Amino acid sequence: MPVSIEDIRAAAEAIEGHVVRTPSVRSGPLSDDLGCELFLKLETLQRTGSFKDRGALVKLQALSDEEAARGVIAVSAGNHAQGVAAHAQRLGIPATILMPVGTPFTKIRRTQAFGAQVILHGETLNEAEPFAHEKAASEGLTFVHPYDDESIIAGQGTVALEMLEDIPDLDAILVPIGGGGIISGVATAVKAIDPAVEIIGVETEVYPAMHNAVRGDDAPVGGDTIADGIAVKSPGRLTREIVARLVDDLLLVAESSIEAAVQSLVTDAHVVVEGAGAVPLAAVRENRERFAGRRVGLVACGSNIDPRILSSILLRGMSRAGHLASLRISIPDQAGVLGRVAQVIGSVGGNIVETYHQRMFAHVPVKRAELDVVVETRDSGHAEQIVEQLRDAGFPTRLLTDEV
Repeated sequence: MPVSIEDIRAAAEAIEGHVVRTPSVRSGPLSDDLGCELFLKLETLQRTGSFKDRGALVKLQALSDEEAARGVIAVSAGNHAQGVAAHAQRLGIPATILMPVGTPFTKIRRTQAFGAQVILHGETLNEAEPFAHEKAASEGLTFVHPYDDESIIAGQGTVALEMLEDIPDLDAILVPIGGGGIISGVATAVKAIDPAVEIIGVETEVYPAMHNAVRGDDAPVGGDTIADGIAVKSPGRLTREIVARLVDDLLLVAESSIEAAVQSLVTDAHVVVEGAGAVPLAAVRENRERFAGRRVGLVACGSNIDPRILSSILLRGMSRAGHLASLRISIPDQAGVLGRVAQVIGSVGGNIVETYHQRMFAHVPVKRAELDVVVETRDSGHAEQIVEQLRDAGFPTRLLTDEV
């Protein structure tokens, strides 16, 4: 067996005091909404915002003095890069991180801020990895794999020790799956301590790599996803064996469900997560009957979401919930009309967020104009009330939100 409960307990001792012992908290609003007792393991609170701190530290601590002096190299465009860089800096180990050339500047800067040398190479992680192995061999560096490594798996498994200590009577634990490092560690620990706890892995439908590997499927892998932290085309050799042996079930979730889960975690649980951190909640939302009445732990694995994506998700969620309405209003192109429109909207409690006055490029008569207005509303019924009020005031109006 590549990793044992003893390895994970040893890893927990090794990282104690050097990573955050994150809490497992019950979310009242999510529990009430979904009809189960829902607990969130907040790996979002790690220094680098991700569970990757754990495995990276265990791996770096396992290096010999000679290996540590020569340094390490890793391939990552996100959380693994920061976990390796942060602990390498603290331990005085030279670190080189290879990132694809299209990696967002914010991720490059964060990794460099931890003292790592960042090299941009290739268009994808798959293209960067062979170069990393060449560089490791030529310079005597130790390659730190993001998931297919015994030390990494043992480190990630410490998440489960803490969860079971905090909530000893869980019925199920849902864990995101990319390459399989964290679910391999969690499954190894949980099945050794309490085999009755159901371990469920969750992937996005766009990247069903572990499904394919374990179940012999050949579903397409690849595409756009907001769960970029688990956008892995091929799971590890060690991890797929552990998942096949110890994980009770694998679920796939739709991109729309992941987006809704990010929205719900922010607005209902007040927890900011990246897409990968939201897939366990997405799975519960898609399978409510299965988890109804049960005590369920969700690993919120990371918080490193692009602010622009988070902003878009929240605004789209407000629109779907009827809290934002986009209106197109036909008005006479005359002085004072904008003020009258604003007065009508305000009279029924609408709050104008932005406006766009279209004259030159709209297909309207020369003496008229179209006004696109985004209005904050209480709900969809309130939006309809505003539309009716505008129409009654002589301004033909339609809801653009309904046309999206």
